[in-house]
Amino acid sequence: MLIEKVFQAAEPLLRDRVLTDAVLGLSLTAIELDNRDIGLSYILRDRLPAGCSAFGFAQHIIGQSALEVARLVLEGRDDAQRGVGMAVITAATRAMDLPNEPTTPTPFGLQVRPADKVGMIGYIPPVVDQLIKLGANVTIFDKGLTVSGGDGSKQVMDMSRQSEILPMCDLMIISGSTLINSTIDHLLELCQNAREIVLVGASTPMFSEVFKGTGVTALAGSWWDAAQKVELFKILSLSGGISHVKKMMIKKLVPVER
Repeated sequence: MLIEKVFQAAEPLLRDRVLTDAVLGLSLTAIELDNRDIGLSYILRDRLPAGCSAFGFAQHIIGQSALEVARLVLEGRDDAQRGVGMAVITAATRAMDLPNEPTTPTPFGLQVRPADKVGMIGYIPPVVDQLIKLGANVTIFDKGLTVSGGDGSKQVMDMSRQSEILPMCDLMIISGSTLINSTIDHLLELCQNAREIVLVGASTPMFSEVFKGTGVTALAGSWWDAAQKVELFKILSLSGGISHVKKMMIKKLVPVER
């Protein structure tokens, strides 16, 4: 599975590192390492356990080995634990030399052609609007919206239609959170006909070598400004989302060899 390869790629960067701070909001998790590097990951809420202690495990992660907390991405019992593990892994990428996302007229530098069929796993309203203006036909799948309704849910396709629709897509935009819920491998199998596939979002682990040969062509992830850590953690503790912290984001776009 790809998530195992992601962990293996992050492992050498996390040895001897310690987790020094963390915040688990309703939308995003953030962690800080002892070298002040920060990592974020999305909280997948649709499958969290019931009760008032869904995040109880987090009471003990500060001061732990970063590598052991990252291992939750493999061994965590639910998406909250795996999300914390992914946040540690995204922090590890600060030790790498990764290119910034360039300014382009299309989302994530995709080569969008008129009438392209674009599949999106994880609803990103501004990106959908951009693609429609470029003449693309966009099909959205978002399990969270399918289950809970909410803003944009009427535009989201039923998950049961993925196997029918995704093989016909020319371009794919896939949330990095699909690594957390272990759906990425199957999704990539369905998207083999896509011309370009970009993995996007705060949960995207930017290890290009891991995705070589998978069909993924780019990794659109992010770093976070350590100088703004106090404000960032406060916003996330009050259930802020990406739209509330984007000014602190350093966007990255890492190409992947096919």
